[in-house]
Amino acid sequence: MNGKIIIISAPSGCGKSTIINAILEKGELDLQFSISATNRPPREGEKDGVNYYFLSDEEFRNEIDQDAFVEYEEVYPGRFYGTLKREVRRIVEEGHNVILDIDVKGGVNVKKLYGSEAMSIFIMPPSVGELRNRLESRGTETAEWIEKRVERAELEMGYASQFDRTVVNDSLAEAISEVEMLMKEFMK
Repeated sequence: MNGKIIIISAPSGCGKSTIINAILEKGELDLQFSISATNRPPREGEKDGVNYYFLSDEEFRNEIDQDAFVEYEEVYPGRFYGTLKREVRRIVEEGHNVILDIDVKGGVNVKKLYGSEAMSIFIMPPSVGELRNRLESRGTETAEWIEKRVERAELEMGYASQFDRTVVNDSLAEAISEVEMLMKEFMK
């Protein structure tokens, strides 16, 4: 039996990674992250096929040309990251569920690609003001960078209606519980 595909997307600062990590740490669900591909060189201690699939610039561009990605993004000029179709296929064919922690546009595209084999969940902040407060409380970014992130978040929130489910992260514990329940129902 094939596994299912779970897509989780959210604007930066909405708690997406925290929610995913909490569910993975509980270990109750058969979930595996897909290993992303990148054309950046490995950092010290990173291994190909473990941390990332490290591709040359030419290899990455060839994979794009061959439609080998479920999604990819040029995060910085000339620096690409993406999810290979064969990586998702490997996990689901082994009978495991794959979880994709990807940007909003990628989430919409992956859902279109896999249809009913995938469930997409959008993590929404309680409000733009609360998102700004969360980003400011981190104390890791300049006011200018926070404004850019908030502007991008407002744009990304416009995609929420294209997701199967939306979970508002007003209370982290409740958001974790709701996302976990949605995953369990979908995997039945």
